[in-house]
Amino acid sequence: MLRILSTYLIGLVFGIGIMISGMANPAKVLNFFDIAGTWDASLIFVMGGALVTTGLGYLFVLKRPMPVFDAKFHLPTKRELDIKLIGGSAVFGIGWGIAGFCPGGALPAIGTLNPAVLAFVAAMLVGIFGAKALQKRGVVAAQSA
Repeated sequence: MLRILSTYLIGLVFGIGIMISGMANPAKVLNFFDIAGTWDASLIFVMGGALVTTGLGYLFVLKRPMPVFDAKFHLPTKRELDIKLIGGSAVFGIGWGIAGFCPGGALPAIGTLNPAVLAFVAAMLVGIFGAKALQKRGVVAAQSA
């Protein structure tokens, strides 16, 4: 029960931070990418703050022998770049640049019932389940080999 409650509270703090920072507003995000026009550099500060916070968090948390609500830390072990990582990153960046949303900004904005948010989240879910279906069929695995 504490694990579920802590997960909820962490998500709530994240969502509130996204909303306060304006990163749930696609116009603000798209203005970050509009270097020659109405450029808004505030996204750099949001990302920089997130990187510093994450770095300090890892520094302190990984000194512990184990997480508070689990038996071990679940950290990535894969270090090489492959086509799935590069392709997924490219699709993420292109989608972010076109829509002005990323999952972290869109999910807290669902409550606004903005049709653009709902369409983005629906498309994101189709993409997630579609990619999983392709992985199960071996299509994605065959391409990365």
